[in-house]
Amino acid sequence: MVRIKKFLRKTLSLRDQNAQMSETYAMIQALNKLTELSMPKTKMVA
Repeated sequence: MVRIKKFLRKTLSLRDQNAQMSETYAMIQALNKLTELSMPKTKMVA
């Protein structure tokens, strides 16, 4: 959680607990997408 907040934002902007969870989920999805884009495409050679 700390790494996500450091990377995308320092604090959660919404006050409601459910809204914070949704905001955190959206941040995690964005971070996963960035990680996926930076991974090289590999193929198995047999």
